[in-house]
Amino acid sequence: MTRVLHIFIVFCFFNSFVSTAQVDSVPAKKYKRISLITGSSVLTTGSLFYLNRAWYAQYNTGKFHFFNDNAEWLQMDKAGHAWTTYNLGRLMMDAFDWAGFSKKQKLIYGGTMGFVYMTGVEIMDGYSNGWGFSGGDMLANAAGAGLAISQEALWNEQRVFIKYSYKESELAIYNPALLGKNLQEKILKDYNAQTYWISFSPFNFIKGDHKLPKWLAVSFGYGASGMLRAREDFVTFTSSTSPVVEYTYSSQRIRNYYVSLDIDFTKIKTRSKTLKTIFTCLNLVKVPAPAIGFNKKGSSFNWLR
Repeated sequence: MTRVLHIFIVFCFFNSFVSTAQVDSVPAKKYKRISLITGSSVLTTGSLFYLNRAWYAQYNTGKFHFFNDNAEWLQMDKAGHAWTTYNLGRLMMDAFDWAGFSKKQKLIYGGTMGFVYMTGVEIMDGYSNGWGFSGGDMLANAAGAGLAISQEALWNEQRVFIKYSYKESELAIYNPALLGKNLQEKILKDYNAQTYWISFSPFNFIKGDHKLPKWLAVSFGYGASGMLRAREDFVTFTSSTSPVVEYTYSSQRIRNYYVSLDIDFTKIKTRSKTLKTIFTCLNLVKVPAPAIGFNKKGSSFNWLR
């Protein structure tokens, strides 16, 4: 997630725009399809080229190799992979639907685009000495894409979303090179501050006409804390104040689980194309709300999570 989130945001706004835009002057499906395929191809190729130059070029590349990172970060990185491929899949299926493709084409091409894109990133990992091609990452990628495609195939809509939230941790100062030196970097890098949610509205599963709010959702979250490195928990750092003091920090890695309320913005009715675009992108993240947390130490109440 660290290396692709900023590019993913561009994908979000591009695909949510084309999925709601109207082509009044040239209403033909051919125009829409050319616009979608050309724009997506340019964005995909350009972003992968950018990643290769901006990120991977600073690491020595070698022969293609595999790397088992399944035990790292308490699998928070895997949750990030699922979040990415799920949301890219649902956004691209919306875009393919707008362009007039059949349901089968939408599922095959639009739904798998996130998986294909992340496979490209994983291949670049495979040639980097800093990482390697991860089977665990690919499994998480497949899970995210599968969730998006299966819902569209079954219900012709998304009822269960994978969302992201951030609440700053106090651990980044102990390893800023890995966890982030400022807020922008921490949002991307600090897995201690991230939570991934399965969010859905129970009222979407009730058949028949009813006035129950389909936008009101329940969210189940997973997060982790006490992680200073991918596998190790001991970090030695030097203070920036005078006199200079060297510290050694050790923490306990803990899995955290949450239950909270949320909003499914896609179920809020509006005729505004602009608002539909905004709501589509807002559904990437969970709305901050009170949450009940659970871990091996017990339960807790969080005012905002």
